[in-house]
Amino acid sequence: MTKTEFPGLGLSDDQWESLKALASSLNPQQSTWVGGYFTGFGDGVRSLDVAPPKDVAPAVVPVRTLAVLYGSETGTGAALAGEVLASAIALGLSAKAIDMADYEPSALKQEDDLIVITSTHGDGDPPQPAIGFFEFMGSRKAPRLDNLRFAVLALGDSTYEFFCGAGRHIDQRLGELGASRLADRIDCDVDQTPAGRNWAKGVLESLVQSRPTVAASAEEPQPPARRAADQDNPVVARLLENLVITGRGSSKETRHIELDLEDSGLAYEPGDALGIIARNSEEVVDGLIDVLSLDEAEAVQIDGETLSLRAALASKYEIAGATPRFLEQWARLSGAASLSKMGVTERLAYLEANHVVDIARQYPASGVGAADFLAGLRRLQPRLYSIASSQSAHEGEVHLTVSTVRYALHGSERLGVVTGSLCDLPDDAALPVYVRPNPHFRLPKDDVPIIMVGAGTGVAPFRAFIQERRQRSANGKAWLFFGDRNFRSDFLYQAEWQGHLRDGVLSRMDVAFSRDPGDRAYVQQRIREAAAEVFAWLEEGAHFYVCGDAKGLAPDVNATLIDLVADAGGLGREQAEEYVRDLQRQGRYQRDVY
Repeated sequence: MTKTEFPGLGLSDDQWESLKALASSLNPQQSTWVGGYFTGFGDGVRSLDVAPPKDVAPAVVPVRTLAVLYGSETGTGAALAGEVLASAIALGLSAKAIDMADYEPSALKQEDDLIVITSTHGDGDPPQPAIGFFEFMGSRKAPRLDNLRFAVLALGDSTYEFFCGAGRHIDQRLGELGASRLADRIDCDVDQTPAGRNWAKGVLESLVQSRPTVAASAEEPQPPARRAADQDNPVVARLLENLVITGRGSSKETRHIELDLEDSGLAYEPGDALGIIARNSEEVVDGLIDVLSLDEAEAVQIDGETLSLRAALASKYEIAGATPRFLEQWARLSGAASLSKMGVTERLAYLEANHVVDIARQYPASGVGAADFLAGLRRLQPRLYSIASSQSAHEGEVHLTVSTVRYALHGSERLGVVTGSLCDLPDDAALPVYVRPNPHFRLPKDDVPIIMVGAGTGVAPFRAFIQERRQRSANGKAWLFFGDRNFRSDFLYQAEWQGHLRDGVLSRMDVAFSRDPGDRAYVQQRIREAAAEVFAWLEEGAHFYVCGDAKGLAPDVNATLIDLVADAGGLGREQAEEYVRDLQRQGRYQRDVY
């Protein structure tokens, strides 16, 4: 076909070929719109500011992207980031979620919008996996971020002096680097994640309202995925075994717990934790109601649900340990000026030595209503326990190593909320549980050496590690440092470790017992004694793991590690510290501390 078949058109051959190509690609509605457009163009319209029909894809509009960046120690921050990402995608935003441990900080220059979710470890420090990110952001290498918009969700524990310190720091630093705030930072206590969710919802909605208009996706909506078990949606596990594994004469009680996960749908990896939904004992509830002279049957509203005061105290609130929030509330209710005048250090020391019931006894208040009292309490949180088994070795089961919290305070015995109840659980008792993944406490490849340091129940994940390596016939070397109080009564899983040593799954084990006469030692001492060998393993590529107390064991082992690197490696102090930081950046130095 040539142009001569259409007399008077006056089109060149190239114009005609282009027109044919366009026409063949259009549907009938698009053809109608294009015809109308050319009519208007022929009447003198020279601008392209003509709205296309709704079913025609518009020209490409630059879409801002959202990065949800999280730093997490126990998994709360990671879980929240996952929720925010899912909500963002459901709202049609272009979004991604990234762990700070896996993020290149210099890439912030390429981000458009940023939501930071970070927990705080100890006294204002960032979570261990995020240390490298925070160090970079605090350095002179941090880039200018004038084109970035951001918002920070800070997670913390108000019983620590530097509450939400990591989130406060990164919020300030992003502002110093020129980024502008999408919303003011929110600081969430351990029971305030619902407030964090609402804050994030507001940020996302503001992003939706301000985004450029783009064509809706033609894809059919997908049905929502089945909700995974979590603290708001636990599954029931049945008690299989509940054994005291400390010996006669031990100064403490440690239990080996086995739970049945058959048909629960729960899956876990070595290094993960099991969350148990907590419930306060009836005795503690009774004691508090008596001291306050409250009506246990009074109806109270919690999250849209009506409960009796007794039920609320049993299942919804922390009624043992007090918080700064409770002190402030009780100071108002009781009129005790001395409570409100405490300095930070004095207040924290007082909270360690007094529970809610003790404070109510010391500073009586008359006529306190249930709602006013509950307003000062923290919401009851699940208790997390390092999993002490490999699922491939114990299919359908999960094992825990739990130390019963039991101590005297103000002349009465106090028990841990969960560990105290475990003592009296009947056979086949039901426990509401869920798995809390811990991606920053994972085994390396099977041929990579591992060094494990655990004290007391901190040995739990290493039992899982060794079981997993045995199942996989791993050939990597494994070295365990274990410490506790007494050799005869507190050598947890002694027979198992000896079996693994005989089989070669465990290459070496060094033990330390701090209360044995004549040879009192801690694990860090054993590490120092083997400094040359430990450093040699690290030079071979070994991964170094620590599990246990965050206030004692973790900093002591960290200091010991730096010292041995300096001594065995012939390095200066700063070089040794950088060596250890590099281990962390590489994921070869991992800690699960509490």
